[in-house]
Amino acid sequence: MAFVIAEPCIDIKDGICTDVCPVDCIYEGGRMFYIQPDECINCAICESVCPVDAIMDEDNLPEKWQNFAKINEEFFGEKVTGWGQPCGLADEFRTDQDHPVVGNWQQIMADKE
Repeated sequence: MAFVIAEPCIDIKDGICTDVCPVDCIYEGGRMFYIQPDECINCAICESVCPVDAIMDEDNLPEKWQNFAKINEEFFGEKVTGWGQPCGLADEFRTDQDHPVVGNWQQIMADKE
């Protein structure tokens, strides 16, 4: 189990979560932040400070945001950033890239209507 950043972060990116994370497992994409699930120590500090309630325990994700567990994980894979386990937020691990679902979020939501 790890914590996951979900849809409410898209285009908000407050960033307080990155300031409080004791292991720097939260990374910045173009439209939202992502948690590297293998680096997350499940401390829940990020969840407690998120002003838009975008961060939650993977086991407690609402059904409408279940796909964000995979989105956070895949962000670090070869098909998106290729970062794997960067082991800490640093300038070289900031990008304007996003997972394809996040990058196309407005279109995906429009198609559902």
